[in-house]
Amino acid sequence: MLKIFQRLRTWIFLSLICLTLTWSFPAQADTKVNSQLEQQVLQILRQNPEVIIESIQTYQQQQQQKVQKSRQEFIQALQTNPKEIIGNSPTTGSTNLKTVLIEFSDFQCPYCAEAHKALKDLLAKYPNQFTLVYKHFPITQIHAEALPAAKAAWAAYQQGKFWEFHDALFTNQKQLGETLYLDTAKKLQLDLGKFNRDRNLATNAINTDLEIVNKLGLGGTPSFVITSPKFSGPIQLTDIEGVLAGNNSSTK
Repeated sequence: MLKIFQRLRTWIFLSLICLTLTWSFPAQADTKVNSQLEQQVLQILRQNPEVIIESIQTYQQQQQQKVQKSRQEFIQALQTNPKEIIGNSPTTGSTNLKTVLIEFSDFQCPYCAEAHKALKDLLAKYPNQFTLVYKHFPITQIHAEALPAAKAAWAAYQQGKFWEFHDALFTNQKQLGETLYLDTAKKLQLDLGKFNRDRNLATNAINTDLEIVNKLGLGGTPSFVITSPKFSGPIQLTDIEGVLAGNNSSTK
């Protein structure tokens, strides 16, 4: 049965190539042959939908395996060389990198705003017990201000004010826009000329974070990955405190 499916898939694939070529060169194609081939392919697909389903399932499995491998490699690298994974991203909390929590976030995402509050509470409750790393994941398809906000935050980071700017963006999330970015920069006493220049230079850094997002197959924000003595891997926001508490108890 497997061989039959494979042969049938091959036949359909070759037929589709031929059909594509005839569509691509209509002046050279025989209209009658073109139409007949199209009908044959459609008829085969109607009579054998399981072939299409099997092909889609196989593709999905391959993609899942690829993502799983990338996640394992990422987590291993985070365990063995956290500085390389952190790169030039903003960090706060502990400097010993024993427990590292990476957050992939979007400044216009309402769930990220809620996560921001929870993470501030955790940083206060578990001082110097974990390192929080911020990675940009602006979902531009649905959040018009996600990328401009990310660029503004990156520019503030160049003047050592990322976390203050970060807090202001989430606290005033409903007012995201140019007025907020400039007002916040002024309140933080940033060099406005440098701030504006750096906003135009932020794209490469943000794209570097997005490349990680794509490799890990992250589907939404906020997303978290943690490495610690007790647990390493993707984690839900609600489970982070349990890991931190477990780390704390193991040191007593």
